[in-house]
Amino acid sequence: MTRRTCREMTVGELTPLGQSERPGEFYRLRLLGPGFGTWEPGQFVMLRPASWDLELLWGRPFSLAGADEEGVSLFFQVVGRGTRRLAALAPGEKVTVWGPLGNGFAVEPGTRTLMLAGGVGLAPFLGYAAAHPAPENLELLFAHRLPLDCYPYGELAARLRAEAVHEATPADLPRVIRRITEKIAEYAPDGLVLACGPTPFLRTVRQAALDHGVRAQVSLENRMACGVGACLGCVCRDGLGHHVQVCTQGPVFWAGDVQL
Repeated sequence: MTRRTCREMTVGELTPLGQSERPGEFYRLRLLGPGFGTWEPGQFVMLRPASWDLELLWGRPFSLAGADEEGVSLFFQVVGRGTRRLAALAPGEKVTVWGPLGNGFAVEPGTRTLMLAGGVGLAPFLGYAAAHPAPENLELLFAHRLPLDCYPYGELAARLRAEAVHEATPADLPRVIRRITEKIAEYAPDGLVLACGPTPFLRTVRQAALDHGVRAQVSLENRMACGVGACLGCVCRDGLGHHVQVCTQGPVFWAGDVQL
């Protein structure tokens, strides 16, 4: 059973990645602190640096890219005030971390498994691939808009079968969707598809998986404030139209069990 806690951790390393059009947009963050030995790839944590004081009240959610007894690893993109402040952290600063939270991806060692990642949705698959007991059964398809070196794609490509598809302009979108659909079809009828990325990307994955009869899980990136089911800021609808909380009942759902 995953043990959920709230603890103070220390910034160990904050490493910028790549050369995007906006330098300083992508980072690997390593937080140090004992006690993260039990977690499931696909789970997330909430972060709130002590330096935020009362300026930013809510923490920010991030998928775990890795965790061990010494700390946790994360990958994030600067998209707003919270992540901009995270990118300015210095080694030794204190960060309040609560988690691990939510449900992780299914792990089926004997099943061919396709990991579909869109942009920063690559983060949970770093941990998933590292922890999987049969990585030879894993394959990655990565859809991205910014240069490939902005993402830790190379870490996975060095160990697994991997393919990157680049959406440089909107005109590339039909080609990307076609490739995602083709790849999902290859995993019918007995494979497993796991996906993480922006909602339009997950919508494409969900529909293709349902069309081809492939079992698929999607990890939602809804906005969260509390991460523990109290604020209801992340609510979506399940397959029957009922409200579900992404933070406590997800973020990973079977594709047929959630509306996108």
